[in-house]
Parts: sequence; C-alpha cells; structure tokens
Amino acid sequence: MLKVGDKLPEFEGTNQDGEPITSSKLIGKKVVVFFYPQASTPTCTVEACNLSDNYSKLKKAGFQLLGISGDSVKKQKNFHSKFAFPYDLLADENHDAIEKFGVWQEKKTFGKTYMGIVRTTFIFDENGICTRVIEKVTSKTAAEQILEG
Repeated sequence: MLKVGDKLPEFEGTNQDGEPITSSKLIGKKVVVFFYPQASTPTCTVEACNLSDNYSKLKKAGFQLLGISGDSVKKQKNFHSKFAFPYDLLADENHDAIEKFGVWQEKKTFGKTYMGIVRTTFIFDENGICTRVIEKVTSKTAAEQILEG
C-alpha cells in the first residue's frame, strides 16, 4: 500500500460522466483520493454522503476530492446522480488505480476470505506527495478524519 512520502501514482480512468480523469490533472492542488468497495452499498453511501455534506469545509481547507471504486461508469453515474455528489467518482474497472495504490487486498467477512478494496483515504500535497494515509476510515466521520490532520 502507498505510504506517506510516496508520489501520486500515474493512473487514468473515466468519471461518472464518461470523461477521462488522469492523475497528472490532480497535481498542483491538495487532493483527497478515497477508495471505497462498492457504489450504493450502505457503508460506502454513508462515507460518500459525509464527504459531500462537509464538502464546503474540505474545499475551504484547499482539498479537491476524488472517489474511486471498481464499479462501472453506469454504477458510478447512478450513485453520483442519486446523491448529487459535488466531486468526481472514478470507475476503475480494470483496477489500474486500485492496484497502484495497493488497496486490493485479502479481506475477511463472516469467516470468508476474499479479495476486495480496502476502504482507505490518501491525502496528497500540491506536489503530488502523499502526506497522510487513513487506513481506519470511519464512514460517519470521514471528513473530520481528513480535516483533523
């Protein structure tokens, strides 16, 4: 998994509107990249809505947000439209960013072991250097976790 001091990996993908998003477009701004397992699931919805509800505070602190999951553009579009998120959601179906950030890991739920996205938030400075990694994301207070750093 990416750690503090690492450079923002080069990746490209498609947002909820079918528009290309590349990591190079994120340089020059403070960026929050948050990975979530699946669009429109209860915990992911709580996290994304918390970030949306606190978007003005995050923006005032200078942050740009980007949410990433392995969902299709259509699923991301439905999720984005339903809740009117003020930030982009990246459809990373080929796991390009997911693999480069190291969030595709073995998980255990109810005694079953499987591979999946580990809910993680990465914060980068204007130069694309990782300044914080939040591995234990609390969905209800995700924005507070970002702002307390």
